[in-house]
Amino acid sequence: MADITKSGVLNALKKVNDEGLNTNLLTLNSIKEIKVENDSLTVDISLPAVEENTQEKLVDAIKNEFPRLKEIHLNILTKVPPVSTNQGLQKDDILPAVKNTIAVASGKGGVGKSTVAVNVAVALAKEGAKVGLIDADIYGPSIPLMLGINKKPKVFKTESGMKIAPLESHGIKIISIGFLVDDNAPVIWRGPMASGAIKQFMTDVVWEKLDYLIFDMPPGTGDIQLTLVQTIPLTGAVIVTTPQEVSLIDARKALKMFERVNVPVLGIVENMSYFIAPDTGKRYDIFGTGGGENLSAGSDTPFLGGIPIDPRICEGGDKGVPIVYDIPDSENADAIINIARNLIEQVNLRNSKSTGKVEISLGGD
Repeated sequence: MADITKSGVLNALKKVNDEGLNTNLLTLNSIKEIKVENDSLTVDISLPAVEENTQEKLVDAIKNEFPRLKEIHLNILTKVPPVSTNQGLQKDDILPAVKNTIAVASGKGGVGKSTVAVNVAVALAKEGAKVGLIDADIYGPSIPLMLGINKKPKVFKTESGMKIAPLESHGIKIISIGFLVDDNAPVIWRGPMASGAIKQFMTDVVWEKLDYLIFDMPPGTGDIQLTLVQTIPLTGAVIVTTPQEVSLIDARKALKMFERVNVPVLGIVENMSYFIAPDTGKRYDIFGTGGGENLSAGSDTPFLGGIPIDPRICEGGDKGVPIVYDIPDSENADAIINIARNLIEQVNLRNSKSTGKVEISLGGD
């Protein structure tokens, strides 16, 4: 049998044609160790997380290159590097006490993105998690009203400079530009000022240990949104849409934006999914049906769930009491709790792929 070397194994792997693997990124340094014992080969290789069928193709490629091997054990040491900002900062540099950072975004306004962000944050807290919420919608900060907060956060001096204490409501920590400006004063800032403010919300606010820090993003996919996405070190994103096609078109754009900056989309939430008439119990699909699930299937992105139309959700937002907290036994509250649980599952799944070891074997009696 010809000598089996790292370069020989590498040449075999580079022949794999799979959209889930960029073979141009494979180098000799990717192969950490090879061990040959009789007709058995063990390869330790460092790769980003890949699908199972891609792993099997890698094993088959080695088998084709070295047909006399009876056993091949491919140990994929998956490791996704910490999320970096466009300024080279990592999450642990600026948010060392935060485990997961999640952006709640939408391709357009009017789909209930902030409502979803607030209620999901409160639902996560009700599930026992420690949760923070940053109102990153600089130009339309609605979080203070939706959580019933009308006071200013405390600013105090430390050895490292002036710091801000986040406010607290319904079990979550919150910071918003709405706490710092007059209610009737428009925020007339260009992109760099907006992204600078969000960075300050991360670095100058004293965040205690959090399981989740939610960012309520401004709607759209323009320069402001892209700048913020590249400034915030994100674990992943959640896209909010409604069933109607005009919303789905923009939701697809939001998905593409996160893909281009290498931020995983953890799932899709369909707001205003349907309406249940309180007098008859009959269901009405006012904005269409199945849009969020179709977008999920078409983009291979998890569908976290749908939230029915309910005037009490709007009322809760206006009076500062989220429906998850105000009417916990309602169908809408149940739907949002399930969305929060599905989100937890997706975050855990994503994190399990960040560091781990997957062994794929071929052959053997």
